Amino acid sequence: MNIFTNRDIKKLFIVLSCAFAAFIILSQLYCWLSAGAFNVILFLLSLLLAAGIFTGCYLYFHRQQQMIENAISQINLFVSGDASARIESDNEGSLYKLFHEINTLATTLNAHTVREQNTKDFLRNTISDISHQLKTPLAALAIYNSLLQDECEDKTAVRVFALKSEKEIERIETLVQNLLKITKLDAGAIIMDKHIENISDMMNDLKAHFEIRAEQETKEIILSGRDDEMLLCDRDWLIEAVSNIVKNALDHTDANSHIHIEWSRLPSATQIVIKDNGSGIHSEDIHHIFKRFYRSRFSKDTQGVGLGLPLSKAIVEAHDGSIAVDSVLGNGSTFVLSFLNLTKL
Repeated sequence: MNIFTNRDIKKLFIVLSCAFAAFIILSQLYCWLSAGAFNVILFLLSLLLAAGIFTGCYLYFHRQQQMIENAISQINLFVSGDASARIESDNEGSLYKLFHEINTLATTLNAHTVREQNTKDFLRNTISDISHQLKTPLAALAIYNSLLQDECEDKTAVRVFALKSEKEIERIETLVQNLLKITKLDAGAIIMDKHIENISDMMNDLKAHFEIRAEQETKEIILSGRDDEMLLCDRDWLIEAVSNIVKNALDHTDANSHIHIEWSRLPSATQIVIKDNGSGIHSEDIHHIFKRFYRSRFSKDTQGVGLGLPLSKAIVEAHDGSIAVDSVLGNGSTFVLSFLNLTKL
């Protein structure tokens, strides 16, 4: 009799019972006052109909109560940690609609839980990676500091170790700055200030930034594209994205190498392509180079921290664009940045 734990159902059955009792008493009184076989049969049929209605109501509410108890059982399982627990909601009706909404809520909560767990895992892994990345430059700084103390009278040695210390400090600063930029982009804390910009002007500014390094390493940055080509973007952030790829190209090319930056407007997208004739990317690494802190076991670069390319990817995606790479080991790499032509320029 679990259905009678529901106060509304209990009241309904009390009312029905009173109505049926009154009906029986009045029917018996009527049959007694007007005797006849037809009246007796009518009374019995009415009594049977009343019993049927009463039984039907009871069975209906009993089934509804079972459904609710099963739903409560599934909800308790979900609360206890069973993320797959769901309420049967395949039929039609208001109650099934309610169950469907509860299932939708459970799915949403489960998605939030998974996302929160992924965020925690990401933060834990990021902190671990940062700690690992900082150990090397900090250890080097400690060694250089010790050597500086020992060689304080040798000005040449002091100058050498001071320069090495400066490089390690720059490495730490680059790591921290890039990490802060990626974190802000992920958190949506940075709003792209997009304007119609001239691509040629941006790429010339970028070339000027790397000009001294390119000359020192006898490498050449070659620009190619129409001077009047425009792009809706955040100028500073887009230059940052391309700069990281160009820096990566400079790091992995030998003397007398060339780095080509080309741009063009296609019917559906504007593309910026960065090509180099450097060492290329190993096939084992091609699908991982945009992962944060990823370091190839084939790489000879011991100074990189593995944040430049992930930052470029985050910036391009913040512009609703995409980035792709094609590379042949020993024959250089090609990075393609594509931006949909959503506005008429």
